Amino acid sequence: MKIAVFGLGYVGMATACLLSLNNEVVGVDVIKEKVEMVNNKKSPIKDEYIEKYLSEKNLNLVATDDYKKALSNADYVIISTPTNYNEETNFFDTSIVESVIENVMTYKPQATIIIKSTIPIGFIAGILKKYPNINIIFSPEFLRESKALYDSLYPSRIIIGLDKENKKLVESAEKYVKLVLDVVLKEDVQVRYMEYKNAEAVKLFSNEYLALRVAFFNELDTYAEIMELNAKEIIDGVCLDDRIGNYYNNPSFGYGGYCLPKDTKQLKANYKNVPENIISAVVESNIKRKEFVAEKIFNFAKKQKMGKGNITIGIYRLTMKVNSDNFRQSAIQDVITLLKQKGADIIIYEPILTENKFENLDVCNDLKLFKQKSDVVVANRYDKEIEDIDYKVYSRDIYKRD
Repeated sequence: MKIAVFGLGYVGMATACLLSLNNEVVGVDVIKEKVEMVNNKKSPIKDEYIEKYLSEKNLNLVATDDYKKALSNADYVIISTPTNYNEETNFFDTSIVESVIENVMTYKPQATIIIKSTIPIGFIAGILKKYPNINIIFSPEFLRESKALYDSLYPSRIIIGLDKENKKLVESAEKYVKLVLDVVLKEDVQVRYMEYKNAEAVKLFSNEYLALRVAFFNELDTYAEIMELNAKEIIDGVCLDDRIGNYYNNPSFGYGGYCLPKDTKQLKANYKNVPENIISAVVESNIKRKEFVAEKIFNFAKKQKMGKGNITIGIYRLTMKVNSDNFRQSAIQDVITLLKQKGADIIIYEPILTENKFENLDVCNDLKLFKQKSDVVVANRYDKEIEDIDYKVYSRDIYKRD
């Protein structure tokens, strides 16, 4: 099959690499550097499996910024472009997704569109009003940052949102699912076909639960720190219950990244006029956690400085997790804002930054000098690089595994 994938981020690159094992895939992106990297068999994102597959596998994959060319022969058009949350409208910004749909309907209306971008509940219902004859499916992704292709090869499930009464669309959806199942490495993958709104809800509620779990263990850790208890022993004991499980339980400064912050806010907005407590509480809990962490860091820094002179707080990495090159919506950035409001001077150690400034803050990528300048070093995720100054490191990374 001929497949066009719009958006070469984590989702788009993982999808393109996966499907190009057996199909002819064209990746489309407006960023020319990404296009050139893919055509040179280099990954534009940090992902071990994507890097490996591009360099070692015989993928039938090319990239372009010419969307008309990509659409000309496409049987399937997969949309994996960003949908950032707009704080003013309390709604995802779906303009890029809508632009791709408009182009498909103009240049290749017979193609089947598969949306993988996260969308609000009811989005496709609106698209169907505008384009009654559109062939469109919603198949959300459930991928982890920096492990996107691995998660695509071993999918937890495949969710297909569609009009079950449209026989032609059902046949197209089943053919797409077979394309995926033919190349994944996991056996007996669960596939669920459902109406559009249900599929849209599956995506948002899945991420809401993950955010809830992060928030729960962060609040447990907050309690343990204030009460001078051993958070690790408590979490270990709690998670021995099979119903709870030993996963997604490592405290942090708060959830962040591409999905959880915007998806939790979108679901909260979708709950307008619907009774709820938990959905809003998850968002509020994440805010409270960052405020608590910032207060603890500042007090720790004052103790280290012993009240003498300005406090300099070093931020060790902006990225969300180990082996990641993403710090979009990372919790540490909100913590930095709170620390600045308290009057602290901030310096940043982040090797992926090439400039000596980040949002008007000094970047020092000489690790030895960074350690010397910092009264306290803050690390959302711990690393052996800072073991030698452990006495002035603040981190809640209990398990040192993420």
